[in-house]
Amino acid sequence: MELIEYIESRRDEHLKELVEFLRIPSVSAQSEHKPDIERAARWVAEQLRGAGLENVTITPTNMHPLVYGESLGAKGKPTILFYGHYDVQPAEPLDLWTSAAFEPTVRDGNLFARGSADDKGQVHIHIKALEALRKTLGQLPINVKVMIEGEEEVGSVNLWEFVRGNRERLKADALVVSDTSMLAKGAPSITYGLRGLNYYQIEITGPRQDLHSGVFGGAAPNPITILAETIAKLHDKNFQVAIPGFYADVAALSREERKALASLPWKEKEFRATVGAPGLGGEKGYTIIEQLWTRPTLELNGIWGGYTGEGAKTVIPSKAYAKFSTRLVPNQDPTKVAKLVERQIGKLLPKTVTAKFEVLSTGKPWVAAYTHPIFQKAIQALEAGFGKRAVFIREGGSIPFVTQMHDTFKIPCVLMGFGLPDENAHAPDEHIALENYFGGIKSVALFYAGLADMQ
Repeated sequence: MELIEYIESRRDEHLKELVEFLRIPSVSAQSEHKPDIERAARWVAEQLRGAGLENVTITPTNMHPLVYGESLGAKGKPTILFYGHYDVQPAEPLDLWTSAAFEPTVRDGNLFARGSADDKGQVHIHIKALEALRKTLGQLPINVKVMIEGEEEVGSVNLWEFVRGNRERLKADALVVSDTSMLAKGAPSITYGLRGLNYYQIEITGPRQDLHSGVFGGAAPNPITILAETIAKLHDKNFQVAIPGFYADVAALSREERKALASLPWKEKEFRATVGAPGLGGEKGYTIIEQLWTRPTLELNGIWGGYTGEGAKTVIPSKAYAKFSTRLVPNQDPTKVAKLVERQIGKLLPKTVTAKFEVLSTGKPWVAAYTHPIFQKAIQALEAGFGKRAVFIREGGSIPFVTQMHDTFKIPCVLMGFGLPDENAHAPDEHIALENYFGGIKSVALFYAGLADMQ
């Protein structure tokens, strides 16, 4: 097949280009990298032009630019909107990288660099797939719109404003995203469900100021102790979230779906090795996969207060803080859950302290009916590209943009990821398996080609 032969013949060139992309330290959270962010946006724009897209623009926002391009010459054919991001997480702690974070290095069949899996490598897969289709067919077989932002790692602050202001321009028959993972090595996957995410912060205040623990200890309320006791009461002995009404709207899994999840080629031993803890914890009565993908959670993300410097300082702190989050599943409403959480914490706190409760962000869960024909096209393309059975999976993480797009445009959202769960996204030694990168280019090209005959 000419398309696959062309892609295979370009492996060295594709890898060289990706290395060039990964060398740009486009860290969206750090202001000193603003010039690098802008350089990365220009790099993406040039790549889109090289792939044959037209009307390629770099749109400034209040933070980082957004790149858009389109090819609308396939009259009567479906239109897809591909979304990705070119910004990356900070690389710190730098001393934990085996090779420098922005000096891409190949080891043991993997390409190590910040952004290799999340999300530059996956964005580059789609660009090269589009280029291969244009080079071999003369033009793209479907209509394509591409939107690559530079703020995903800092909360996509300006993305939705761009979408709302360009609704007609972004109209499509389906959204395609590659910012997720495969189930495991050798198991190409389509993600059909994501958990939602609420993020909270609480500030507990006791005394007006820090107090001497010898003079006041035993009588004055200690905000750290009270906060710890409160947090400990948010789960029961079965590790269920102990908030009245928290599970009231949770959609029950069908017997068929539980059976399908149980049949996935998922290896518990590898998961335990990746976690690296002496044992696992979780809600009783559910398999590990069900705990990770289909059950809501409450997790403490950070706690601080008092003296944490070197040596001893015997104080009762005035304040204590915590950040925590709830992952949500289908039918749970983020606003309703936030109110339940705030109400329960208010009931648990004694009157010896005051509290400030903040909801920092909310995001709805999403699940797709993967019987839609586009999902079957995606599975077929993955199997052809990798030569291995492809599977449908859910994911425990959250991508609020997918839910927003689904709710706004009422279109199917295909999450076709090529990372792996143990590739250290957001951590030192982030990497992508080269077999997944090259297999991804073939699969995406076949997927787009296959959509041309979908009505």
